[in-house]
Amino acid sequence: AGSREQEFLDKINGLSYEEIAKRGGGILNSADRLHETSEDELYAQAMERVREIVAMGTGCVEIKSGYGLTTEDELKMLRVIRRIRETAPLEVRATFLGAHAVARGYVGRQAEYVDLVCREMIPAVAREGLADFVDVFCDQGFFTVEETERIMRAGAEYGLVPKIHANELAVSGGVQAGVRHGALSVDHLERMDEAAIEALRGTRTMPTMLPGAAFFLGMSYPPAREMIAAGLGVALASDYNPGSSPSGNMKTVVSLACIRMRMTPAEAINAATLNSAYAMGLSRDFGSITVGKVANFFLTKPMPSVAFFPYAYTTPVIRRVFLRGQEVA
Repeated sequence: AGSREQEFLDKINGLSYEEIAKRGGGILNSADRLHETSEDELYAQAMERVREIVAMGTGCVEIKSGYGLTTEDELKMLRVIRRIRETAPLEVRATFLGAHAVARGYVGRQAEYVDLVCREMIPAVAREGLADFVDVFCDQGFFTVEETERIMRAGAEYGLVPKIHANELAVSGGVQAGVRHGALSVDHLERMDEAAIEALRGTRTMPTMLPGAAFFLGMSYPPAREMIAAGLGVALASDYNPGSSPSGNMKTVVSLACIRMRMTPAEAINAATLNSAYAMGLSRDFGSITVGKVANFFLTKPMPSVAFFPYAYTTPVIRRVFLRGQEVA
């Protein structure tokens, strides 16, 4: 619900992401706004963003909850996601992220909040069939590895496939926790060490990098070259959200991957298409232009080469967008 440009000014004035959160901003600020916003209004706001990303060529999107932080408000978010899934032209996957932060009413009682997530929220989400995945913000100042693993186990009992927010603020152990529990993806990864990279080798878990968040927050970028050199596939995503990455422009994400993470255009485009589809469990039907797959593609204006796409990092080159074989933008 809404936006958080005041915190944008706070960052300019020198406050860190963690400092803003400690002052009651950040995720809790969005949760307060969401509580006061109706499902219809949330849907209307979300559909503006859906139309925006579709026009920029996105054909599959994972949408997370995590700005409710009460059972009813998390369900409200997930019901809106279900409505988007039923009405939008692009493919939608839903992720329950009740463990995004400790709710305001549980500050100082984190263990009780984890109990709420495991014993009340997850069963309620499962009863309505509202989510494909369960996610946890496993990082410094948020949820511990032990709490993360407990939530993943609770989600698995209801058929929710795990995903992990990990290593955004510190080397948290979240990557290894995700691998141990068969997470489909571990996301963020601004702060990776050799042990985390090694833990991913030979697993089904896709490391997903979010360079838009690193750019917006002024943080270090994920070590893409080191991960690729270790033989890992990597994915790219926008992390479109009001606090740390208020942009859904995947062309810009591809450009940042090339400019700041030294990925080649071919690597970055592959990471933003087929590998990202894998990170959503959709690579059988989406992510590449292949006989037998869903006809999601866009046409650009004439370009001298594929490298021009990320090179011209703000030039609008997408002319026509087709989803499920139909022109939509």
